[in-house]
Amino acid sequence: MSPTRQILITLAMLAYWAFAAQASTRGDLAKRLEPVGQVCIQGKECPGLDVAATAGGASGTKSPDDVISKHCITCHGTGLLGAPKVGDGVEWDKRTKEQGGLDGLLAKAISGINAMPPRGTCADCSDEELKGAIKKMSGL
Repeated sequence: MSPTRQILITLAMLAYWAFAAQASTRGDLAKRLEPVGQVCIQGKECPGLDVAATAGGASGTKSPDDVISKHCITCHGTGLLGAPKVGDGVEWDKRTKEQGGLDGLLAKAISGINAMPPRGTCADCSDEELKGAIKKMSGL
């Protein structure tokens, strides 16, 4: 075999190997760049999402105890940052009078007050679920 032919065959094999390696690398790169998740908008179909979340489990509503244990107890259990403690009737009565009754307390819980974020970290709680939790914590 002539040296020229040997060089051409070697170059052809190297070119094929480089192309095959690059194609594999591009495939790997494309796979690594695939999104790790997706954003779903409430009320619109979310293809590929097998699990549908429902607020509060099967019944769709949360009990006051569920709301308190998952969202309220961290601050209202200890009085953190001035939050009235669960069962502290004197402090809850004082705030009830200042805010205009149970509906006033609910309005503050919905909009947030002082260090408490809107809805007290329970973004998917209904107004009635929040009201039930306030009643239970305050004893009203």
